[in-house]
Amino acid sequence: MNSLSLSPLRCALIGFGNAGRNFHAPVMAAVPGLELTAIVSSQPTAVHVAWPGMPVLAKPSQAFADPAIELVVIATPNDSHHALARAALLAGKHVLVDKPCTVTLSETEDLLALAQAQGRVLTVYQSRRFDADFLSLKQVLEQGQLGRLVQFESRYDRFKPQVLDRWRDNDVPGAGLWLDLGSHLLDQCLVLLGVPDALLLDVAAQRDGAQVNDCFHAQLRYDSLQPGLRAVLNAGSLVPAGSPRFAVHGTQGSFIKHGMDAQEDALKAGIRPRKAAPNDWGLDPQPGEVITWEDDHRVSRPAPEARGCYPALYVQLRDCLLARRGALRADASELPAPAVSAREAYQLMALLSRGEQSMRESSWVACDDLRA
Repeated sequence: MNSLSLSPLRCALIGFGNAGRNFHAPVMAAVPGLELTAIVSSQPTAVHVAWPGMPVLAKPSQAFADPAIELVVIATPNDSHHALARAALLAGKHVLVDKPCTVTLSETEDLLALAQAQGRVLTVYQSRRFDADFLSLKQVLEQGQLGRLVQFESRYDRFKPQVLDRWRDNDVPGAGLWLDLGSHLLDQCLVLLGVPDALLLDVAAQRDGAQVNDCFHAQLRYDSLQPGLRAVLNAGSLVPAGSPRFAVHGTQGSFIKHGMDAQEDALKAGIRPRKAAPNDWGLDPQPGEVITWEDDHRVSRPAPEARGCYPALYVQLRDCLLARRGALRADASELPAPAVSAREAYQLMALLSRGEQSMRESSWVACDDLRA
């Protein structure tokens, strides 16, 4: 079955802030077979400047009530994810919610159970599975170039000294850097290494006037999977000098990467994937390197080239939902799956929650039961 031979998948986007405007609308528009048919926003002028002629709905309920809309994309403040996703699922829609799925594990469990009961797909927008540097590192590990891993370090540091008057920086449910950037770093770690044995989290509010955590340091132990393996995840808001994005070490070599994936900056600059030259989109301006020792000499080689591709997440979701719509098979397990499965959404939210528990208790928290 060619999914693109079916009629397009009609989608509604809820929210036109940074996430909706920069990460969802232009990425959806780059995927054939997806049709963004409405945006729910309180800023119709801003929507029409970016997307002339786009229908703008005042309330999410209007999108939920439209029988032609099959997929609802939620790009709103974190504490609204649960209520909006629940209403969309009850209306019979498939749902893609921006990370983190919700602000508590119980809310995520509720949504996953409801999606299963409704026979609908609930998935999470983990776009950084499609960063160029992550895909390059994934190839390095799959090829065994580093030998047995012993240390995995992943950082997402920025220099944003000003505390802005926005929900992300205010003392409200779902705010803070752990839920924001921790969602990215933990998800990438889950994909590459799996569920850790235990987790230890420390957070702080470092900026003048900070109301919520704006940096974190998480340690993960993996002894039962790879003896001696440790993972360290860091993010900070006061790092003007920058830091390595990845520093991964094994018994045979290291992978070192500086600089962030270029797709975010391109999207914020108004460059859309469909309009970018094919040889430019997703190109890493600072590719990683693999470092080994050969005959007592340090040898550095370029890491495998990989192109970042945020639209790939939407491509997988499109194929999953169009196959469900057009498939004649009764066994749903044969159908294509979204990039982020229900199990992965649960595991990530559980790890975020256990990180918060570790922070409250100032102790290691076991996580290996999440593999079951």
